[in-house]
Amino acid sequence: MTRRHILGPAIPRQVAPQQSLSPLRRTNDSITNENISVNRSRMDVAKHNHSSYEKTEMQLKTILNHVTNYKSFVFGTIRMTHQKPEGKPERKRILVEVRPRKNSKAICSECGKSCPTYDTNRAHRRFEFPALWMIPVYLAYKMRRVSCPEHGVIVEGVPWGDGKHSQTIEQRQFLANWARRLSWSEVAECFHTSFGKVYRAVKWMVDWGLKNRDLDNIESIGVDEIQIHHGQNYATLVYQIDSENKRLIGVEEGRTKKSLKRFFAKLDQGLKGAAKRSKKIKWVCSDMWKPYLSVIAKICTNALNILDRFHVKGHLTDAVDKTRKEDVRKLKEQGREEILKKSKYIFLKNPENLTDRQAEKLSELLKLNHRVIRAYLMKEDFERFWEYKSAYWAGRFLDEWCTRAMRSQIKPMKKFVEMIRGHRELLMNWFASKGLSSGVVEGFNNKVKLTLRKGYGFRTFGALETVLYHTLGKLPEPESTHRFW
Repeated sequence: MTRRHILGPAIPRQVAPQQSLSPLRRTNDSITNENISVNRSRMDVAKHNHSSYEKTEMQLKTILNHVTNYKSFVFGTIRMTHQKPEGKPERKRILVEVRPRKNSKAICSECGKSCPTYDTNRAHRRFEFPALWMIPVYLAYKMRRVSCPEHGVIVEGVPWGDGKHSQTIEQRQFLANWARRLSWSEVAECFHTSFGKVYRAVKWMVDWGLKNRDLDNIESIGVDEIQIHHGQNYATLVYQIDSENKRLIGVEEGRTKKSLKRFFAKLDQGLKGAAKRSKKIKWVCSDMWKPYLSVIAKICTNALNILDRFHVKGHLTDAVDKTRKEDVRKLKEQGREEILKKSKYIFLKNPENLTDRQAEKLSELLKLNHRVIRAYLMKEDFERFWEYKSAYWAGRFLDEWCTRAMRSQIKPMKKFVEMIRGHRELLMNWFASKGLSSGVVEGFNNKVKLTLRKGYGFRTFGALETVLYHTLGKLPEPESTHRFW
């Protein structure tokens, strides 16, 4: 309110201060005002937090777009379904509808070219996707058929699947990579799927890897056999043992000439003459199995076949062990078997690997004049052969050692000498290769045995071949937008 004057402008009315308010009432009013201001500030903060939450809130569709890259397709509605089978717990599934992008063209599943649409399926086809929080996820899509000028009317190709597989490529990669760490049955149990689906996922990955792997520039290979079942059931394994790349490159059934020939036929497939990969191999490390030696000499004409230290030492150690068994049998007939009791590993181990108790017993045994003692001393003396740098002087030492071993009149040692003399040239190639060893091959063989034990064996050779390539083959994998494992 204002008070108007006749002479002059209006002057605002002055309101006198209330002097009659008690101190207590002034205090209550001030507290009330402060509470109001605090409550308003809290409401403002809550409103700000709510708005920021709405901005940062993420939908499942956003996550799917982040982990996939399906060009010409978009994700539609996403819903969760519930199923309650009789006598079983409730099952939850997430169904994600996939639709073709507007004005996009389908492609032929054979040639990959864009083609006009012929017709569209009325029903959705489901593809299994990696689970989300252990809830199965399925992509639902109505497949189209296209009219291809080259292949006729054919089902379109989609980026998340191929053929008649009910699993997406991401799900197959997910299961296959876990199958390297666990057994197939454990993978099926952990991720609530079937053993057959795990096998088909691994098989698809291996087939894709074998089709796209690079077998050029292989210079060194190792050939060995391994027992896969009880009895005379073997598999021929071929490894690349180059310093920059060590992997399994061949698995063939049996250990015959045909087995190794099948591998070289696959290695040289589509090549002729000097362009064959087998003609570019420089070093072949193998044991003294005659079928292997004959095939290697016939096919790998430019390669140097090597009998390495590991195999030779293994045969020599077997000769010492056979000598020990003969001495134990003779001492047992004389009632003195206690002399060589618990001495097997004393003669098989290297001296530096003996325990204190074994070293003490060995020093006592060396005072005796038994044939196994002489065989053991000859075995340790043969180690000097690998220390030579000159092939000439190593050859002279080998000839002298063989002469002394033949004069020892120990039958197992004489058989070893006959074997060495029959493969002397291959043994001397070890110096030309500058010490190339198949120790890598034996290491791979141990991994093969571990794989067989982890899977409790495999019924078919095809399954064995698949798991070995998958574990030791270093096969390439399809590119993926996101790593699910």
